[in-house]
Amino acid sequence: MATSQTAITRRGVLLNAPTRPFVTLSFAQSLDGSIAAEPGKPLRLSCPEAMTRTHELRASHDAILVGIGTVLADDPQLTVRLAPGKSPRPIILDSTLRCPTRARCVDATRRTIIATTDAASREREHALVAAGAVVWRFSGARVNLDALLARLNDEGIASLMVEGGARVIASFLRARLVDRVVITIAPVLVGGVRAVPELIAHGELFPRLRDAEMQQVGTDWIVSGTVEWN
Repeated sequence: MATSQTAITRRGVLLNAPTRPFVTLSFAQSLDGSIAAEPGKPLRLSCPEAMTRTHELRASHDAILVGIGTVLADDPQLTVRLAPGKSPRPIILDSTLRCPTRARCVDATRRTIIATTDAASREREHALVAAGAVVWRFSGARVNLDALLARLNDEGIASLMVEGGARVIASFLRARLVDRVVITIAPVLVGGVRAVPELIAHGELFPRLRDAEMQQVGTDWIVSGTVEWN
């Protein structure tokens, strides 16, 4: 999988053109790596100052992606409200089109994209399109992330922020489709749902952060860095 790169023009020929958006993986977790206490139940972890940083990060991306589990559990708006800037275009991974038509992130103005599969209900698709969503279908039992990112690139989306949930986080990491990681760590022990619920690599193949930074923001710590794939 080729990573997103800055295009270089030489004698009218586009070289090193990006094949997918630059992907930033961002989420909040507890000290013990939990993003929720129980599956399907929201848990606010970030302090107000860290939430502001998250909204600043949203404003710096063209689009923002979550899984259907996050939509059903949290009903997020996926907007920029705590910082100046434009709200990114919402993208929902929803293989069976379970997304409610009244979900707050289904926004005709921002043309919310719902990525689903060919097996999903046509009736549900029509209802979501009527609510203002754009439905993209992909072959297979699950949405192919490489195909999705390639289509987003064709749509002119150069940067994508992935916020979760756990399965989505693990899927992007397993596929090596993450360029940068920004993790907010709250000083609390939860013992709940892990951000990365399963092993994504073995031994020397573990992804590492290059040029990693840690900064205290309010009561939380934000760790960020470029992902280095061995």
